[in-house]
Amino acid sequence: MNKKLKTFLKQCKRILTIATKPGKDEYFSYSKIIAIGVLALGLFGFIFYLIFSYLGV
Repeated sequence: MNKKLKTFLKQCKRILTIATKPGKDEYFSYSKIIAIGVLALGLFGFIFYLIFSYLGV
């Protein structure tokens, strides 16, 4: 059990030393992708609303 914990902590330390903080460009790209996804879901919901309100369901 103790050996597994030490191995896990070593792996965590290795990952944290390799990982880098995302830059401003990455944040902007993520924000664009998320905004497009939110708009697409809203558009699909609105289209379904229009279809079902037209059908009277």
